[in-house]
Amino acid sequence: MKLYTAKGTPNGRRVEIFLAEKHVDLPSVQVDLRGGENITPEFRRMNPMGRIPVLEMEDGSFISESVAICRYFESLHPEPCLFGRGAEQQAIIEMWGRRAELNFLLNAATAFRNLTGFFKDRETINKDWGQTSLEVAQNALPIFDAHLASAMYLAGDEFSIADITFGAGLDFTQAVKLDLPFDLVNLVSYRARLAERPSFQN
Repeated sequence: MKLYTAKGTPNGRRVEIFLAEKHVDLPSVQVDLRGGENITPEFRRMNPMGRIPVLEMEDGSFISESVAICRYFESLHPEPCLFGRGAEQQAIIEMWGRRAELNFLLNAATAFRNLTGFFKDRETINKDWGQTSLEVAQNALPIFDAHLASAMYLAGDEFSIADITFGAGLDFTQAVKLDLPFDLVNLVSYRARLAERPSFQN
């Protein structure tokens, strides 16, 4: 197996962090997103959506979408458990994972693409949409901050896939200097906890 990914991207990093938590060492191939390698016919044969990450299986088939890849490795390597044990914990992790992805990460990524014009050579840029998306991401962070006042991690005391999604998103948005309230006190403490984990230090 091998992983097609791109350094610095939140979705690629989600899988990289997950694999590090599982102590799974997987060969990887870096995809040149800026150069458009992900939209070539060769890459689209692996993932017709033209996005990373993509996992190439031993039989030559492919799995894409970061959480789908993570679920695959959760089944292969159930410990440490990152998707939850039992119906309630699994539902809570799914809830916070979706909140992190849909309310924060997706909007922050949309803001980045439309406000910076990073992919202006291949997609229509809408700065108004980018600004609206940025405001949605801005408004989401105080909600996470308030929740983290009484929780070590998003789903409680145990680190999970939800934290991988949120943490990778926070790191990406700060790296690209999006205008977000990174100084919220509980978020600062939370990010410090994540930064102590070896999986976040790659």
